[in-house]
Amino acid sequence: MEKALQGVKVLDFTRVLAGPFCTMMLADMGADVVKIERPNVGDDSRAFGPFVKNESAYFMCLNRNKKSIALDLKDEKDMEICKKLISKADVVVENFRPGTMEKLGLGYDELKKSYPKIIYAAVSGYGHTGPYSKRPAYDSIIQAMSGLMSITGQPEGYPTRVGASIADIIAGMYTAFGVLVALYYRQVTGIGQKVDVAMLDAVFSVLENAVTRYFVTGEVPERIGNRHPSIAPFTLYKTKDSFIMIAVGNDRLWETFCGVIGRADLLSDSRFTTNMDRSNNWKLLDYILEDVIKERTTEEWMKILEEAGIPSAPINSIDKVVKDPQLISREMIVKTMHTAVGEFLVPGVPVKLSKTPGRVEKAAPILDEHREEILSTWLGYNRG
Repeated sequence: MEKALQGVKVLDFTRVLAGPFCTMMLADMGADVVKIERPNVGDDSRAFGPFVKNESAYFMCLNRNKKSIALDLKDEKDMEICKKLISKADVVVENFRPGTMEKLGLGYDELKKSYPKIIYAAVSGYGHTGPYSKRPAYDSIIQAMSGLMSITGQPEGYPTRVGASIADIIAGMYTAFGVLVALYYRQVTGIGQKVDVAMLDAVFSVLENAVTRYFVTGEVPERIGNRHPSIAPFTLYKTKDSFIMIAVGNDRLWETFCGVIGRADLLSDSRFTTNMDRSNNWKLLDYILEDVIKERTTEEWMKILEEAGIPSAPINSIDKVVKDPQLISREMIVKTMHTAVGEFLVPGVPVKLSKTPGRVEKAAPILDEHREEILSTWLGYNRG
C-alpha cells in the first residue's frame, strides 16, 4: 500500500528532539528520510539514557523509519557527498542555532540559488529573526519564557514544567506542518521556500485561553492547578481509593451529573444554575462535590459516569496506559526489530489515514547503518 509522502526525499540534519520529531512524522507517512550524523558520535541523543545493549532508547523512540549516514561536514570529501545529497532532496530539515548552516555554506539563501525548488525547514528556540534569534534554548527554557510554566502547577506551589518536552514536540509538529504546506505550494507553483519555526512562537500559539483572557480582561492568568479557568466542575477529585478527573462541559451534562451522583438538589441552587454561575462559585462547588466523590472508588465512579456519558478518567500511570485496550486497538504500541537491540516497542502513528496510512516499518538506525544504500539509491554509487 502506498504512503502519502512516498517519493519525497528528506535530508535530516536534526538532532535531539524538535527536529527529529518533525522528520519522524514525515518518515512515518512514507518520506525517504536520510539522517546526516557526525562520525563516531551521531545525534546527541544517542548518548541519552536509558540504554538497551548500549543503544539509546531515547534515540530509538524518535528516529524510526529513518536511514543514517555519518558525514564530517568539515571534511572536503564528506561535504561533497552532502551537497550531492542535497541536490537530490526535496526537503532539508535542520535545528541548529541560527547561523550554523550558513557558516557551512548550507543555509537557505545559498541553497536556493542552485536549488530553487528546495524546501528548507529550520526549527530553533527563537526563530531565524528577531532580537533573541541567536540565543541557545532547551525545552524547559522555552516553557518558562513562553508563559506556559506561569499557568502550570498548584496555586500555592512553584511554576511547573509540563511533564513531557512539549515545547520541542509542538515545534516539531509545526515544522512538519510547514513542510507539508510548502510541498503543496511547490506542487502548484514549482517554487520552494524556507520554513522557519521557533519553539517560543509554537508554545505561545497554543496558550489559547490564557492569552485570550488577558487580552479581554487585562488580568494576568495564574496557576489554578487542575481546574479549568472558565468551566466548572472541570477538575480532579479524590475518590475513596485514588483520584478521578471529571469534566462537566455544559449545562446539559450538569443536569445529568447531578442526577447520577445523587445530588439533584444542586439543580435548584441558583449559585450553580449555569456554567458561569458554577465557575464564579467553583470553590463552594468543589467543597460540596469533594464530599460526594470521596464516598466511592475510582472504578465505581468510572462505571457510573461512563454509563451516564459524563467525561471522566482515572489518573493512569505509564504502566497502565501502555496496556490500555483503546490504545492497543488503535495500534499505538508497535513492535520494531532493531539491528543491535532486537525487538523494541515504540509509540505508533496517531494520524490514521484511510487510503494511505502511515506505518512504523523500521526501527531507528545504528550510526552510519545505511551508508552504502544511501550512496547507491540517492547518488547512484556502486555498492562495494
